[in-house]
Amino acid sequence: MYKEQIVIITVASFKGGVGKTTTAVHLAAYLHQNKETLLVDGDQNRSAMTWAKPGKLPFKVVSDVQMAKYIRQFEHIVIDTQARPTKEDLQELADSCELLILPTTPKGLDLDALLRTVDVLQQMNANFKVLLTIIPPAPSQAGKEAREMLQAENIPVFQAEIKRLVAFERAPLEGVIVRDYPDPRAEAAWAGYEELGKEILA
Repeated sequence: MYKEQIVIITVASFKGGVGKTTTAVHLAAYLHQNKETLLVDGDQNRSAMTWAKPGKLPFKVVSDVQMAKYIRQFEHIVIDTQARPTKEDLQELADSCELLILPTTPKGLDLDALLRTVDVLQQMNANFKVLLTIIPPAPSQAGKEAREMLQAENIPVFQAEIKRLVAFERAPLEGVIVRDYPDPRAEAAWAGYEELGKEILA
């Protein structure tokens, strides 16, 4: 999708707790394997900058205030935004990036918040795609059902999806991405974001 160009990818959500910062961090890690990538922390909580504090992440993380100073030095920019953006915020976000990623869990309340976001974005013909996150393990069918519901509404959804694994909760405490967290399922956790990165760059 974005193989040979400088690209700005923004991650946004109307609701917290859907893996927004986790997605921004891991997508930046994947993209950085191919081209110099900058992660911009635009969330007031500064979760990405806190994650980066131990200095173990393979890419640079700066605040949105610092962005102007560094942006020209990088080929890919990933932006972690503030949760619950207003309609005006969404318009600005959509207009300032090549792709807007909307993470959501398959929970009813999260999907409801997502649909409100999608409604606003569809009105402005924005380029966005939904990422299903924190998918519970079998025998739960929640992820499959959420995907079918979104597809029935003609909402674009990544084939990649992110499973619910403990490594995602613990990796930030160590200041690393899940691939580098000492857990037997760390590779399985990282695989979801590998698939996402490949899908974006395909």
